[in-house]
Amino acid sequence: MTLTADISEMPTQTKINFADELAARVSSTTVIKRDEPMAKHTTLRVGGPADFYIEPATETDLALILQWCGERGVKFFMLGRGSNLLVRDGGFRGVVICLSSPNFSRIEIDGTRIRAGAGAKQKNVAVEAKRNGLSGVEFLEGIPGSIGGALRMNAGAMGGETFNAVESVRVMDFAGNISELSPAEMSVAYRSCPTLKNHIALGAVFQCQPEPREEIEKRMKTYSEKRWSSQPAAPSAGCMFKNPTAIPAGRLIDELGLKNTKVGGARISLEHGNFLVNDGGATAKDVLELIGVLRAKAKVERGIDLHTEVEIIGEE
Repeated sequence: MTLTADISEMPTQTKINFADELAARVSSTTVIKRDEPMAKHTTLRVGGPADFYIEPATETDLALILQWCGERGVKFFMLGRGSNLLVRDGGFRGVVICLSSPNFSRIEIDGTRIRAGAGAKQKNVAVEAKRNGLSGVEFLEGIPGSIGGALRMNAGAMGGETFNAVESVRVMDFAGNISELSPAEMSVAYRSCPTLKNHIALGAVFQCQPEPREEIEKRMKTYSEKRWSSQPAAPSAGCMFKNPTAIPAGRLIDELGLKNTKVGGARISLEHGNFLVNDGGATAKDVLELIGVLRAKAKVERGIDLHTEVEIIGEE
């Protein structure tokens, strides 16, 4: 029996059979769920169900899952902590894989290096570095999400950028083969890492510099205060748009007079124009329509094309 690209129309029993088949291949501690609402797993708190949601327990399990997807012709998507992501209301047809198990979330100190799994929270890496008097990753403290997501998006904040601090990345290709790559061996760009479109980040080594803990703590406190004074507390996906060359996206949206504009339960934040927040009850459709309003006005009034930094996946 061959699994078609669209498994949303499968009878429930067929989905159960496929889940059972996959469960038989992997360890018993791997989590497999059917029809899992993605709103539960994104910071924007919107999104329809994924046909299958899986948390592999080990790298071996991850490789087996990828091989199963390849055999069955099933699409898969790697999920971090759900920031920088918008899942459409129709959900995701295929498998969503999240590296959140303890085996993918370890943080280890090795001299001036930090080894962090793809599932480790960025904030936890920054805090562990501070605790050990290591500087260079302070900017991660204010970015929600996992190290895997930071690598995939080359996430940045407060003048820092993920790959500026990376010495090497442990990756797995879609056939389950593992290798170690330096940034020079990878394709890295502003807010993206094309290499991780056909490889999965398993973890990274960050090169830091020794510095008094008090100095690091002072810098992180400054970053935190700046973030909380300029960013909304309401659920969001983070910065919605990449910054155009001519002007930061947030300032552009402010100058266009669009702050606090609403579509359904989605609203442009008063604190920061580049944040679209969920006021409660928002749908992905609301957010997408609000994105359309922003892009249209920026194009008509300033001749600027706004491109989303947030990744958009799933079905209408």
